[in-house]
Amino acid sequence: MIRTPVRLLSAALLGIALAVPITVRAAAPADTIERVTRTGTLIVGYRADSAPFSFTGADGRPAGYSVALCRHVAESLKTRLKLPRLEVKWVPVTVASRIASVEDGTVDLECGSTTRTLSRMERVDFSVPIFIEGSSFIALASSGLKSGRDLAGKRVGVIPGTTTETMLKAAQGKDGFTGLLVPVKTHDEGVAAVADGRIDAYVSDRTILVGMARASGRAPGTWQLSDDFFSLETYGLMMRRDARFRVEVDRALSDLYRSGRVVDLFGAAFGTNIPVPPALQAMYLQNALPE
Repeated sequence: MIRTPVRLLSAALLGIALAVPITVRAAAPADTIERVTRTGTLIVGYRADSAPFSFTGADGRPAGYSVALCRHVAESLKTRLKLPRLEVKWVPVTVASRIASVEDGTVDLECGSTTRTLSRMERVDFSVPIFIEGSSFIALASSGLKSGRDLAGKRVGVIPGTTTETMLKAAQGKDGFTGLLVPVKTHDEGVAAVADGRIDAYVSDRTILVGMARASGRAPGTWQLSDDFFSLETYGLMMRRDARFRVEVDRALSDLYRSGRVVDLFGAAFGTNIPVPPALQAMYLQNALPE
């Protein structure tokens, strides 16, 4: 009599288990170097809309400063692992998907404009810094918006889930910022919304805003780029927690920094007539790690 309820409960639980489908998510590879060596493939995530760091070029291929750094990492891996060939498989990622894509093994390395933060480091790892950046805003020159204080009561576009959004929310009511935050999905959407009057300003990393203004096709003098900086951030190449793989990524970047060849990659992405900013020069020197 005592066993009967137990047997009935066990049968019921078994029936539930059989009725509910179980989804097993593939675990991310524990050793990236081993997988790359075995398959001869490096899977790289890139942003399609983050010029001049990472974007889809006119030929349909990934292009930009961060993409060029990742190509160098791939060449370095091929040489150091003595691989006869190493195929780079490019996978587009978004602001919303980039961290999860690294965590679950969809990509081995993310090459975009991702800021290194402590909260993100709880989930993934980063290379040595690849760029120093600050966030600002772009508006139509005719709007008269030039500083953060000018944004009081204005509609301010920002991409959700970014460090820029976090910063703006923290600044609400402080330092003269009282703008109404309006979510947009991409940089393209943000700049277009400013152009057609749906929002008054768009906030993002300053270099990206410069690139978007140049690519907009609008006449010179159309845009006003604020001189205010809301934050100072460093970018890094994002990867899973894998010490051996990170050392190889950092080794490739340090080689670029020590040799000075990174200046050529900077010029190709930002323009040969634009000098490397002093802060970025210092960053290259500080992260040219010795063997």
